[in-house]
Amino acid sequence: MRLANGIVLEKEATFGELKFSALRREVRIQNEDGTVSEEVKERTYDLKSKGQGRMIQVSIPASVPLKEFDYNVRIEIINPIADTVATATFRGADINWYIKADDIILVKDSNALRNQPPKKEPVK
Repeated sequence: MRLANGIVLEKEATFGELKFSALRREVRIQNEDGTVSEEVKERTYDLKSKGQGRMIQVSIPASVPLKEFDYNVRIEIINPIADTVATATFRGADINWYIKADDIILVKDSNALRNQPPKKEPVK
């Protein structure tokens, strides 16, 4: 069983401040004969969530380039959705939650931007 479109999440209320930790795993596409191909389907990253008080994992499509941010740098996830996969068991069902997003981007530090010299207009 799956939720049709997942649950759209309010980023700030759900996760609070997010910091990048590391690439956790790459999921590869399976060939018709059951072997694993070299083609990456999605990448899952470990992120520190202040709102959750723990590490969370977020999966991003492989069409988005590999993220290699510095450890502990502030990031933002784009269009996060929580979804589930349920497996029937003898006593009911086991449910696994996961988070998918369109992308992970760096948060622009407003203090760093404030301390930059003003841009010079080109001379005409």
